[in-house]
Amino acid sequence: QVQLVESGGGLVQPGGSLRLSCAASGFTFSRYATNWYRQAPGKEREFIATITSTGSTKYADSVKGRFTISRDNAKNTVYLQMNSVKPEDTALYNCNALVHWGKGTLVTVST
Repeated sequence: QVQLVESGGGLVQPGGSLRLSCAASGFTFSRYATNWYRQAPGKEREFIATITSTGSTKYADSVKGRFTISRDNAKNTVYLQMNSVKPEDTALYNCNALVHWGKGTLVTVST
């Protein structure tokens, strides 16, 4: 059974940092690109970052220079390091690979 499980969300102050994890199981994770998306209340889902099977990365302009995506194929896990977070980063963060999606982890940036 294919599963993607996100974790690491929570409440963080503006300017702070958070690391999200996306743990995969049930398929050969290392062969595929993995993506992070987010959806803020009342807004459409937004692409955040992607990492290919070979480690190439791409970011949305809104997070470039602040967020870093990485992967550990030995652990079947992709990470999203979030630095210098802003209130507008508040959203439900989901990871995606192929047609599979996790249920998401909520990030709230607030004082």
